[in-house]
Amino acid sequence: MFRVNRASNRMEPLKETSFQELGCTERANLQEWLENAPAAFGEDLLIIQKEFDGFSDTRERLDLLALDKQGNLVIIENKLDDSGRDVVWQALKYASYCSTLTASQIVGIYQQYIDSFDSGYSAEELICSFLGLDDLEDGEINKGKQQRIFLVAARFRKEVTSTVLWLMSYGVSLQCYKATPYVDGDSMFLKFDLIIPVPETKEMIISMSVKDAEEKIAQSSLATRHVIRKDFWEALLSRMSDAGYARFQNISPSKTNWICAGSGVRGVPYVLVFGKKEVRVEITPDTGDGVLNKFIYDALLSGRAEIEKVFGESLSWERLDGKKMSRIKCSLACDGYNRNNWESLMDWMLDRAQRMEKAFDAPLKKAQKAFRAKEIVQGEPSQK
Repeated sequence: MFRVNRASNRMEPLKETSFQELGCTERANLQEWLENAPAAFGEDLLIIQKEFDGFSDTRERLDLLALDKQGNLVIIENKLDDSGRDVVWQALKYASYCSTLTASQIVGIYQQYIDSFDSGYSAEELICSFLGLDDLEDGEINKGKQQRIFLVAARFRKEVTSTVLWLMSYGVSLQCYKATPYVDGDSMFLKFDLIIPVPETKEMIISMSVKDAEEKIAQSSLATRHVIRKDFWEALLSRMSDAGYARFQNISPSKTNWICAGSGVRGVPYVLVFGKKEVRVEITPDTGDGVLNKFIYDALLSGRAEIEKVFGESLSWERLDGKKMSRIKCSLACDGYNRNNWESLMDWMLDRAQRMEKAFDAPLKKAQKAFRAKEIVQGEPSQK
């Protein structure tokens, strides 16, 4: 690592050192640094626990436990100047222990972690926000054998790197990071490099793993919730057709928890949501243009009294100022995956979908027309 001297226009090497020379320890220093700056790994990670020892019949502790953006658990094992001979075996044990953790157990582990800071936050809400989920049930957390292992050290022994590469060939997700400390006077610097897999081959290795996973998924049956969702949408769409309601007539059943149909205003669909705990009928201004979304929402909100009068009951209005989209919804708490409830749920959704269309059809077109007029007045003719 070099420091650039701007005055002399020269590079000056920084002094490479060791953690031992600096008096650093694994737990008080390296672990603390990574806990508070997981971005050093080059991806978004949510640290959910440190010194985790929640394993049955063993007192072993893993250094850091995290979630990645796909909901996979990441086991992070730190060493200092030398990886040692047994770090791979140690990390594999931790990964095997963690493979049995359920989503609710992971929420509990994270809640315990954030409570240690007196944060007052909800672990479930923070995990949902990190994963981009409305509800934990909509995601897959710690699925199958997708646990990942990150090893950190200043130097990796040959027996470690050889074992890592062999395990990777069998689909085990392992990454080795070299942490090299430098000093410059009283200042300390840390160079953090991914050495296995090397960046040039990482994408290829990941692509090969993804291909293998996709082939296995294609050979297996759909997850239970996907089957339930598709069955529900098939039944509901059939019910709508029998009732002569045409809005969703060209929509196909889906394994997702939502289906939508156009409202006549581009980017503002009517959306039906079917979840384990709730069903919803909603309208979502989501044109891709945040200004237009909020204009439409505000225009609709100004006519709220008349809209709710036509709809026949109060609606939930969510401007969602921190997001581009907005949402207006009617929801019903339920045990959605219980098929015995489906008749009443489908009646409810069909009724609310028809009422939503009746209440919003004219106001939506009026809002779109008003926005176009506003653009023309401002000298920016609408292209929408």
